[in-house]
Amino acid sequence: MAENYSHVLSHRVFQAMAQTSSELHVPSYVVGGFVRDCLLNRPCKDIDVVVLGDGPTFARCVAEKLKVKNVSIFNTYGTAHFRYKELELEFVGARKESYTKASRNPQTQPGTLQDDQERRDFTINALAFSLEEASYGELVDPFEGVKDLAAGLLRTPLDPEITFADDPLRMMRAARFAAQLGFSIAAPALHAMHAHQERIHIVSMERIIVELNKIILSRHPSKGFNILHKTGLLERIFPEMTALSGVETVNGFSHKDNFDHTLEVLENVCKESENLWLRWAAILHDIAKPATKRFDQKQGWTFHGHEEIGARMVPRIFKKLRLPLDSKMKFVQKMVRLHLRPIALVKGSVTDAAIRRLLSEAEDDIDLLMTLCNADITSKNEFKVKRYKKNFELVSEKLKLVEEKDRIRNFQPPVTGQEIMAVFGLSPCAEIGTIKQGIKEAILEGKIQNTKEDAQQEMYRLAAELGINPIVQ
Repeated sequence: MAENYSHVLSHRVFQAMAQTSSELHVPSYVVGGFVRDCLLNRPCKDIDVVVLGDGPTFARCVAEKLKVKNVSIFNTYGTAHFRYKELELEFVGARKESYTKASRNPQTQPGTLQDDQERRDFTINALAFSLEEASYGELVDPFEGVKDLAAGLLRTPLDPEITFADDPLRMMRAARFAAQLGFSIAAPALHAMHAHQERIHIVSMERIIVELNKIILSRHPSKGFNILHKTGLLERIFPEMTALSGVETVNGFSHKDNFDHTLEVLENVCKESENLWLRWAAILHDIAKPATKRFDQKQGWTFHGHEEIGARMVPRIFKKLRLPLDSKMKFVQKMVRLHLRPIALVKGSVTDAAIRRLLSEAEDDIDLLMTLCNADITSKNEFKVKRYKKNFELVSEKLKLVEEKDRIRNFQPPVTGQEIMAVFGLSPCAEIGTIKQGIKEAILEGKIQNTKEDAQQEMYRLAAELGINPIVQ
């Protein structure tokens, strides 16, 4: 006898679906992620419903019972969607699917519940709860998905060669679920992912990046990235990252594996922040190390300038991956460019001038930059890590003290360009920029205070050096 889970289907939406099933004489089932997450005791706001009939018609009837007016109908795919309070509901008629080699868009035809479950990506997503009156809440599990849930295993309902060849995006989803749930991927599925890695090219980058971002936002994204790397998928979609992998040795000197290091930094950031773009900054902070790697007989391996070259690479990578090219990209670029600065302060003397310059450049992102830089302190030498982190705390305290004293964050010069033009009778010219920059440098170096009075005095001094005299009133 099938297990019954009617107790998890007490919400009004399920009662409305059950009533609709009875009235229309159409069997219906809750399938996929909602069922999986119920059994894992995870929250889920997305509910997928399979109807052995017309999905849009069924959806309209349910919406009417719930007094929902806005129902989105997608006739091409035979699906319907609406929102009810905090829940997202999607309805589709049970169907069979057949694929062509050149496309992940299937040809569909009406099918049974079994047909619909067979087309699912993994057994844990092929689970279903019945919404029929006679069997309300009964679990339908034709592929032993419950056993796979208990074992923490990702298996495909059909031969994985078929599952992944039909829809290559499922390979990205495998890595994503492994990262999100902490599951392992069954050996045949892993083999099929490697065998069909080139098929990922038929999937749009927009769809790929959705899955990649979900991996990055998971609790342990390194698991997903390692799977993508080992199966060859990462090389297909993000070769700049795979270029970080590997260790080279010359004259007994080896550098660290920068791929492993990047994932370690990413994991460290994840412990402190859920900010997607800070996590992207962790991924890209050393992205230019392969391009800047040099061996010096005295110094060993060097990566001089990788922070600046990496910052220049960010826009190109974002464009290729269909990531936003707005302030989010600018933020990541800034993080990559500045990620060595706090660490340099840890290694050297922490002067007020250096602190002021860092605050001026980082602006309101200084705290996120410090999170990234603290995450970047990785070593197998625990004593070295502890020493670095202790020094890092000193830098953080110094940042607070200087900020409180000098108000450098989001620096705005006390004297504007308009004021300079008015005092000296100037039209817009390069000299105005020279004077403004000189005032800023004087403040950052601690030569003058960040006040109107000191800035004006410096303005007159700099103008005199340029041979510019004030207007005589």
